[in-house]
Amino acid sequence: MMFLGSKKLLKKEQVLEMLEQTLSEVYTKFKIHFYQEMFKKLNSRETSLTTVELFCVEIIYALKNPTVAEFANFINVSSPNAAYKVNSLIKKGYIEKIQSETDRREFHLRVTDKYLNYFNLSQKYVNTVVERSKEFFSKEQVEILDGILKDMSHELMQEVNIPPVTI
Repeated sequence: MMFLGSKKLLKKEQVLEMLEQTLSEVYTKFKIHFYQEMFKKLNSRETSLTTVELFCVEIIYALKNPTVAEFANFINVSSPNAAYKVNSLIKKGYIEKIQSETDRREFHLRVTDKYLNYFNLSQKYVNTVVERSKEFFSKEQVEILDGILKDMSHELMQEVNIPPVTI
């Protein structure tokens, strides 16, 4: 099977190789931009989180209010180890425990405004890229890209089971 590329016909394997390179480049740019912003925060002493704590709070945010057990299971650590990480994040003010309304014995983890104000840097850059996309792509192209990305997220990335983003 052949695909139309930039000025020549490409084999499916070549197109998939190009896709792999392009996805890696886009992922790396999002990641590196996030790191740049994090270093700005670190240099201005606006944060007191270790790298592992930052990863933990990002995961808790992505999981949308997990229990400690759900968090521990997701990162594949023991409940006591997860509880230690959670307690550190609570002391630093980046997450809080919220008692379940349905089961009073259960507590959910929720990020605080402190996290949202200082560490939601990756979302800000996503928003910037989306805004630029409005001017660069047609509405139809944006719809196609959105559909492809949804399929990738739901069908091709099943190992990362996080609740879907709701708008």
